[in-house]
Amino acid sequence: MTNTLPDNAPRRPGIAIVAPGGYPPDEAAFRLALARLEERGWLVHNYYDPVRKHQRFGGSDAERAGQLHAAARDPDVDIIIALRGGYGMSRLLPLLDYDLLAASGKRIVGHSDVTALQLALLATTGAPSFAGPMICDDFTRAEPNLYAMQSLTDCLRGPRHQVSWEEGGNAALDISGTLWGGNLAMIVHLLGTPYLPQVDGGILFVEDINEHPYRVERMLLQLLHAGVLGRQRALVLGDFSGYRLSDYDNGYGFSSMLRHLREVLPLPVVTGLPFGHIPAKATLAVGSQGRLLSSDIETSVSMTDYPAMRMLQECMFF
Repeated sequence: MTNTLPDNAPRRPGIAIVAPGGYPPDEAAFRLALARLEERGWLVHNYYDPVRKHQRFGGSDAERAGQLHAAARDPDVDIIIALRGGYGMSRLLPLLDYDLLAASGKRIVGHSDVTALQLALLATTGAPSFAGPMICDDFTRAEPNLYAMQSLTDCLRGPRHQVSWEEGGNAALDISGTLWGGNLAMIVHLLGTPYLPQVDGGILFVEDINEHPYRVERMLLQLLHAGVLGRQRALVLGDFSGYRLSDYDNGYGFSSMLRHLREVLPLPVVTGLPFGHIPAKATLAVGSQGRLLSSDIETSVSMTDYPAMRMLQECMFF
């Protein structure tokens, strides 16, 4: 898709679509999402080519890494957003030029499998990114979620962003530190590698999908035993849905798992963050300066010290 505006018209903000993992399950819905972005003023640069699909991926490993590098080099691109998650980012980690990605100043957006890229970028260069929607299926829905679109817009516009939610049971807290995290399975996957940032005094947020509470507990205990949780000031839980309990669990569900974690972990555990594999997901600035305020009624995370996108107008995504 190309810009058809007159030569003297203001440059439209550019958004690059890359496929670091899988390809779209519905090509027609994918094309509709690109058309929607064009209609809302974006100059769309689509680096995914359906002809280049390889196995379950949106291209070979080298091609998918090349998509990220090409988007970073494109002077007309402001935002790089992942087509979808699933699996594939892990295979690209040794192939990426992190200095190029960081120096480009592009705002990289995504979640789930894209967590590996965002944390690797933070670990190797200190560059921030944005945990938020992806094309599939946030933009391919019949009706994209307005909360998700507004949160993405607000966070990118900056220079300050806040996510608030009502949740009972959280302790009274006022904590500041580096905000970081993402998909829990991907964070644990990066343990022992150079791609996991060494954050001290941070606010760690996590989410996951289709993981039974005992597996969530096991992954968090792994982070504890590896020394990661002991260096954080707070742990914030997002959405953990899609799992199925059985008679064998005998009363062991998410709430009982949460009670146990709050007893054994050396840091406060806050729940209710509207982030994860859900339509109404917040966008969070990974690597920003965060402030966590909580009470038994309402909780908020505010973000500062991250690159804002001044040219972004209101409601550019919906």
